[in-house]
Amino acid sequence: MATFDLTKLRAVVFDTDGVVTDTARVHAAAWKHVFDAFLRGRRSAPFDVRADYLAHVDGRPRLDGVRTFLASRGISLPEGGPGDEPGAATVRGLGLAKDALFVEEIGKHGVAAFPSTVTLLHELRRRGCRTAVVSASRHCRAVVSSAGLLHLFDVLVDGNDAAELGLPGKPDPGLFLEAAHRLELPAAEVAIVEDALPGVEAGRRGGFGLVVAVDRSGSQAAAMRAAGADAVVEDLAEASVAGRVPVSLL
Repeated sequence: MATFDLTKLRAVVFDTDGVVTDTARVHAAAWKHVFDAFLRGRRSAPFDVRADYLAHVDGRPRLDGVRTFLASRGISLPEGGPGDEPGAATVRGLGLAKDALFVEEIGKHGVAAFPSTVTLLHELRRRGCRTAVVSASRHCRAVVSSAGLLHLFDVLVDGNDAAELGLPGKPDPGLFLEAAHRLELPAAEVAIVEDALPGVEAGRRGGFGLVVAVDRSGSQAAAMRAAGADAVVEDLAEASVAGRVPVSLL
């Protein structure tokens, strides 16, 4: 059980993929397509959409995910450049191929939000708590807009901001700290909601008032607590809000 105590917290920052929107599985499928095509003919097992995604890719900036996964297979590639062909045997080439597949998929099928997260967002805002959404992806705004949720966030910080400001990827807390800065609040008065181990660690490193981890697979609770989660839930329906009277009742 996780409780957002609004006598101590003034804002909650949500990760996007896997917490707000059901897009983590879309990312994982796109990575599998790209990595399996690259690994074909090499003496290496196919990409595992659960184990490999969670261990090496989830929560990381796209190019970091390429580097980390390939390193786990003992493979090193040249970095390449932004002009590389999608699918080229470079870090950027594989990253571009994955990005194109992800954009194509959400363009075809749209984006679904987790109902329990939407319910929690409404309850937090009804009680006067501010909210923000973050993502290492440059597509965060498009994803959140497609899900019809942009109006539920006071602040959005994404991969475009990270590139412009030179923010490192998770587990560095830079994205979360930038969200707190834009909310004009100290980290100690802000809660973080994450579903990836690097993001949980980022919340701990940033000194946030509460770090809630969402373990939808039911397999990472111990690792999430070890990484710094104060509470672990399988779905945000298990979370409650306390400590401040709803604005509508004032």
